[in-house]
Amino acid sequence: MTSGAAGRRGPGRGFVVLGALALMVLIGLGVWQIQRLAWKNDLIARVDARLAAPPVDAPGPGQWPNLTQDASEYLRVAVSGHYVPGQDALVQAVTTRGSGFWVMAPFETEAGWRVLVNRGFVPADRREPEQRPVPEGLQDVTGLLRLTQPGGAFLRNNDPEAGRWFSRDTHAIAQTLGSGNVAPYFIDADAGPVQDALPIGGLTIVSFPNKHLGYAFTWFALAAALAYLMWRAFRRRDDTTA
Repeated sequence: MTSGAAGRRGPGRGFVVLGALALMVLIGLGVWQIQRLAWKNDLIARVDARLAAPPVDAPGPGQWPNLTQDASEYLRVAVSGHYVPGQDALVQAVTTRGSGFWVMAPFETEAGWRVLVNRGFVPADRREPEQRPVPEGLQDVTGLLRLTQPGGAFLRNNDPEAGRWFSRDTHAIAQTLGSGNVAPYFIDADAGPVQDALPIGGLTIVSFPNKHLGYAFTWFALAAALAYLMWRAFRRRDDTTA
């Protein structure tokens, strides 16, 4: 009886240490997801407030260093000036209207600084310059501030020399077009007065995946399952040694 009980003494010190560490990690991950949930809810509330607010003046050079993703993205802005003629770039896009391109055009403000304006979407078969004429004269542009998107898209790098763009990298696009220094953001222009006139503006989708509560539940559930298994292991040891 003694030798049989010794062979079934149950969890040792190593099991206890590893189990406790794993339990702490799982609980920590659950708490982290709860914190992320609070941050995401706050972000969504702030962006909703920006979208509902009237446009403000687009930030000029003095404000550029202070622009951040959390505080500035999707801010409704307005700017006056004129488009730089003969210059734009097409960026690959997938929208509610299908696949095609965003038309990124340099815009010189009345204050003298430049910003890229995403004039809107054109289908892949409507990409010729004459099908998206650049407005002439003084223009008032309103839309959403979007911070630059350097590098490219997932597994697809921008190729400036070939004119293939997969992200709206303001600095690289401006350099390729010879537009000089531009704002570190672009403006997603609102829809124009003529419905379906190319380019089609106002197609920005503002959506933030918010699955943190589900992730938190998963981590806490795993922690509870591990705690139960550890309890069963110790219970078995106690029953054996009784």
